[in-house]
Amino acid sequence: MPSERRLRIKTLVMVLAMVACANVGDLLLKSGMAQVGAVALTAHGIGQAFRLTVTSATIWLAIFFLVGFMVSYMTVLSWADYSYVMPAGAFGYAVLTFLAVLFLHESVSPRRWVGVVLICVGVLLVGQTKPRTTELSTEAVARCG
Repeated sequence: MPSERRLRIKTLVMVLAMVACANVGDLLLKSGMAQVGAVALTAHGIGQAFRLTVTSATIWLAIFFLVGFMVSYMTVLSWADYSYVMPAGAFGYAVLTFLAVLFLHESVSPRRWVGVVLICVGVLLVGQTKPRTTELSTEAVARCG
C-alpha cells in the first residue's frame, strides 16, 4: 500500500517538525523569560514584565517557533488520528528534558529520567500502529495528496 506508507512518512516528518518547533520555541521562551526576570503580581510589575517581554527578540523568536509548532500540529491533525499524533508528539517531552539539561543546566532526578524512558517506550509502541484508523473522504484525500 503506497498510500499508507506515504501517510506514515508524511506524518512522521510533520510530527518531527512539530517536536522541533515546540522544543526550540519552549527553550527560547524560557530563556527570554529568564532575561525578563520574575514577574511581580502587581500592576507595576505586570506592566514592566509586559514591556520587557514585547521588546525581547528572544521572546519573538520563541513565538515564531511556537507558531511553527501550531501550523505543523494543525496540519498533521488534518490527516492522522489524534490518538496517534499526541502520543507520538510526546517524544518532544523526552527531547525537551535532554535539552533542558544541556542548555538550561537543569538538574533532572533519576525518577524523571525513568519517566522519560517510559515516554519513549510509549512513543515507540504508538509508532508501530497506523497513523489513521478511519477513512478519509474522497475530497479530503484529493486535498492532502
